[in-house]
Amino acid sequence: MATLAAMNMRIAPSILSADFARLGDEVRAVELAGADWIHVDVMDGRFVPPITIGAAVVRDLRKVTALPLDVHLMVHEPDHLLEDFAAAGADWITVHVEAIKHLDRTLQVIRSLGAKAGIALNPATPVADVEWAIEKADLVLVMSVNPGYGGQQFIDYTLRKVEALRSLIDQRGLTTLLEIDGGVNATTAAAVAAAGIDVAVAGSAVFGASDYAAAMAGIRSAAGHK
Repeated sequence: MATLAAMNMRIAPSILSADFARLGDEVRAVELAGADWIHVDVMDGRFVPPITIGAAVVRDLRKVTALPLDVHLMVHEPDHLLEDFAAAGADWITVHVEAIKHLDRTLQVIRSLGAKAGIALNPATPVADVEWAIEKADLVLVMSVNPGYGGQQFIDYTLRKVEALRSLIDQRGLTTLLEIDGGVNATTAAAVAAAGIDVAVAGSAVFGASDYAAAMAGIRSAAGHK
């Protein structure tokens, strides 16, 4: 049976898989096609090998969409970037627990800047690493691929982490959202939704399709949406 989270699962297309020569048009297109959020992957060439974008791109995207901008900082020591991304218009700012020295403090700073605060975990990072900070987080992001590149295969064992986090959040009566990023498509959406995900990031499954609306409808249908 589909969980409540599954029935309300948001889809956040990741611009990592978009055509950057037409980025504004791409974001408008997925908004019109029914996207719930826009996921923005920021990479620094240190925490992960690639380098992607900075706060200036987020500022320009803010001009072309009313959707929440979900900024995922895959960067080493992200604290010095928080103010810039918040000022650029990020609604959600997520940092990796593996890249943070003082997670509790960083989450407080993000919230003080007017954004929602998220914690991301790499596939092999245990839930225990965020157990005591989760009450300060508005979102927990489970990476279901190793971060850095789009188009990777879904790592099945990450579903057990989602289930453990869902249980922890529910037991404590928290409103923290659960997000998953990597390999989400119409084939994996049912298992993702059943595990208790609130927000599914989909990159190549959306931007690699010829019909964005049909691609997202397929994910929603597989997740149990009507």
